[in-house]
Amino acid sequence: MSLLPDHKLNDGTTLPAVGLGTYALRGIPGAEGMAEALREGYRLLDSAVNYENEGAVGKAVRMSGVPREEIRVTSKLPGRHHKKPNVTWAIEESLLRSGLDYLDLYLIHWPNPSQQLFVEAWEGMIEARERGLVRSIGVSNFLPEHLDQLIEKTGVAPSVNQIELHPYFNQPEQRAADKARGILTEAWTPIGKGTGLLAEPPVVAAANKHGRSPAQVVLRWHVQLGVLPIPKSATPSRRRENLDLSGFELDDADMAGIN
Repeated sequence: MSLLPDHKLNDGTTLPAVGLGTYALRGIPGAEGMAEALREGYRLLDSAVNYENEGAVGKAVRMSGVPREEIRVTSKLPGRHHKKPNVTWAIEESLLRSGLDYLDLYLIHWPNPSQQLFVEAWEGMIEARERGLVRSIGVSNFLPEHLDQLIEKTGVAPSVNQIELHPYFNQPEQRAADKARGILTEAWTPIGKGTGLLAEPPVVAAANKHGRSPAQVVLRWHVQLGVLPIPKSATPSRRRENLDLSGFELDDADMAGIN
């Protein structure tokens, strides 16, 4: 289990330092794998309506034997449901599919700015939180100007902004914008995808220096940036490795090289 401290969000709730991405983990095998991950020490499962696996996520929570209050479950509102009247039933359907009484975090999956409905969707999310359907609300893939529109129109800042983030795309301006607004940055695809990132010389050098794997070094880079990474793996050994990020610290040279 990760010994890293939890993140405290701007609404007073918490998220663990590392989560598990669940994209493509579906059906009974997916549920079994996610339940195993929870038993291994993961406490955050990141799902979405568009992943078509909310049922497997809920089943995993029940199968795991881990108390529900210790687990954080995330799902995401798809762009086709941004109209305010649709938001409530969309979230209710997420709950019905998962079989859970509440979700810990619900995100607007994409701003879809051409539709200009994301503020309306955010108003619906605020109401869903007030009703107790979700504990925390946030966004995904929002730029600073999108965040400012939400805050200016509603007075409520997202608790989380989940964005693509890895050493090939380290997004310093977006991270700074999130932080300035009190928003936690989460990273999807934190160790890249088919990019050769884990073979890059600075990553390999840091891994050798600290006696860790390249993936652990990249995930530790995220943690030291103040970011919550959400790596995905269906392989038990890799899942456990991705969670084991305490007991070493990257120095300034390591961080600079990976940056």
